[in-house]
Amino acid sequence: MYKHSKESQNTLAPEMALQYLKEGNLRFVNNLRANRDLLSQVNATRDGQYPFATVLSCMDSRTSVELIFDQGLGDIFSIRIAGNVLNQDILGSMEFGTQLAGSKIIVVLGHTQCGAIKGACEDVHLGNLTQLLDKIKPAIDRETATPAENRNGKNAGFVKNVTENNVRHVMEKLKAESSIIVELADSGAIKIVGGIYHLETGAVTFFEE
Repeated sequence: MYKHSKESQNTLAPEMALQYLKEGNLRFVNNLRANRDLLSQVNATRDGQYPFATVLSCMDSRTSVELIFDQGLGDIFSIRIAGNVLNQDILGSMEFGTQLAGSKIIVVLGHTQCGAIKGACEDVHLGNLTQLLDKIKPAIDRETATPAENRNGKNAGFVKNVTENNVRHVMEKLKAESSIIVELADSGAIKIVGGIYHLETGAVTFFEE
């Protein structure tokens, strides 16, 4: 399978980076994984890495982005945390992945049936998890279509809307808090997109800002 080099990374357009992800997910959904020699990729990347994408996703064990986008070693900077929330360390990692390491796209990826989203909807308080779930609360506040009596983690429609709102909130927050990322996006050097991974089908639905 094709391996990214510094030259190919430098010339890759953000739109093509998105297309690579879409094509990879289509292969995954159809169980047509690309033929890769992983040991060869270990050898090919031992002296450097040139990932084309930086992906912030949930830590859910079913949402490994290398698998669902059918990518190999050295292709993706994968940042994983419950609820795909944003903090300063993650933002710094995104700045490294784009400004310094050259990836062409940032993807904020939520997923269906997210336990962190459901926990936030249920106002769960549990040790250090409490402050993490608090980061999802703005997405809950943005959901105004659901009546008060149905605003909980058992309401599938409410959870779906909050999941999408959370992705959009994180996208807005990273733009508001990183001048580096904003400059890269405004110049066309990178693309910022959101998406939802559907546990039920394996498909990713993208939405662009």
